Amino acid sequence: MKRKEVLNNSLLWFGAAVSVAEIFTGSLLAPLGFKKGLVAIFIGHIIGGILMYLAGMIGGKTKLESIKSSGISVGRVGSYGFSILNILQLIGWTAVMIIGGARALNGIFNSLWGFDNINVFSILICALIILWVIIGLENLGKINSVIISSLFILSLILAGIVFKDSAVVSSVDTNEISMGLGIELSVAMCLSWLPLIGDYTSQSKYPKAVTMASVLAYFFGGSLMYAIGLGSSIYANTSDISQILLAAGLGTVALLIVLLSTVTTTFLDVYSAGVSFENISQRFGRKKVMTIISIIGLLIAIYFNIEHYESFLLLIGSVFSPMISIMIADVFISKKMQVSKGIDITGIVLWLIGFILYRMSLSISTPLGNSVPVIFLTVLIATVVRKIESNNIKEGEYQYGKNN
Repeated sequence: MKRKEVLNNSLLWFGAAVSVAEIFTGSLLAPLGFKKGLVAIFIGHIIGGILMYLAGMIGGKTKLESIKSSGISVGRVGSYGFSILNILQLIGWTAVMIIGGARALNGIFNSLWGFDNINVFSILICALIILWVIIGLENLGKINSVIISSLFILSLILAGIVFKDSAVVSSVDTNEISMGLGIELSVAMCLSWLPLIGDYTSQSKYPKAVTMASVLAYFFGGSLMYAIGLGSSIYANTSDISQILLAAGLGTVALLIVLLSTVTTTFLDVYSAGVSFENISQRFGRKKVMTIISIIGLLIAIYFNIEHYESFLLLIGSVFSPMISIMIADVFISKKMQVSKGIDITGIVLWLIGFILYRMSLSISTPLGNSVPVIFLTVLIATVVRKIESNNIKEGEYQYGKNN
């Protein structure tokens, strides 16, 4: 039973990593050159993996799904705000994934057969996501195993084609982006999963083993996809996924890589959005909410121009870096495990301080990116403030007992 649970979660998170979004983000690191780009990828994924592990263990310790566990730091009512923020970022991810996958499919079809209609491919991707929703997470085990195994093999084929080119490995830094930004773009993708991992570990009978396996699977898959994106962009001299796959000579195989990876990853986004919505209201069924989220993502993908991908990742970092920082301080340092019924004003203020620190840090280049110093400072501030808060409560209780 333990082995099966560990395996299923490993496949789930490896599948989350194997996506067009990871490849595309990896391609943004191409100006660093191959060797420095790889360093940025591994450092960023190590930092992000540690944060994912802590977030997963919070879910395992509290038995609360990710967004509900945020109530430990900001109160039950305060967690509604993070539920809304998480739903918004997941709708954004759904739209980004749909349009990114649709553009890649359209580019491949257009090059091979002259068919050109992005909306058709957007609708196709959305329809398949809804099919996944209807099948249900509990019934996707075997289907997911076959798809992830196939995607892994296809990704290795792409990697083999790209990395055998000596010009890719010998490419050098063009000084267009800093190492710190490269690391931050690697961390930011991991941060986007923080509100999701606890949704799975909270339900596990073996939270430590499942969390570690999930993080390692994501670390391996995510690092591989980033590295493929990095190398492919240098190889094809473009960040256009369809052109990268065609330049590698994959042809129709590229269609499977794009379509399956987009659907399996985006399903996790809409699933977590459904969980977050239930934290606010359980009036609607989870599958109904997931279907509606998929359709909203489709409409945004079709009718809005989603281009500022890097800014979107950094916005996610500014929201969820301080959130996980306060939760780390509360759960692991202050040993605060209960969700208060109202709003924890102190927690909200601490999050706001962390948010401001992150936004301010974007104008500063640091060797390890922005998340590490912001998280360190926010954890430190939160620990000190909670200690003072705890001492004041104890002193107040003592004075009250003495006077009575």
